[in-house]
Amino acid sequence: MLTSGDVVDLDLGLPSGREAGFRHPAIVVTAQRILEAAPSVVHVVPLTSTLRDFGSEIRIGPDPATGLDRASAAQCQHLCAVSTGRVERVRGNIGPLTLSRVRELIGIILDIP
Repeated sequence: MLTSGDVVDLDLGLPSGREAGFRHPAIVVTAQRILEAAPSVVHVVPLTSTLRDFGSEIRIGPDPATGLDRASAAQCQHLCAVSTGRVERVRGNIGPLTLSRVRELIGIILDIP
């Protein structure tokens, strides 16, 4: 079962325009109570190792707990729903503090008070 904040490897398929695509690590941001019901679709935020100064991205350093081996950025502007069948493996977890920061930024992007 997936857990909120898990860093997973998944295949996002062929991108269109500036979408995230291909095989990427991503953060599962779906609420834990939803994940406990074993959904067939989850919400994820892709990660990239291309670091920019975008206000819509949160940097996450390499850490054995996350499973990331290089500095990455959570691309909150690319929030997407994916089939759980796209998840290839769980690398680690970003923890509640970073997950809270990611969710807060998603709320700002979506204009959720």
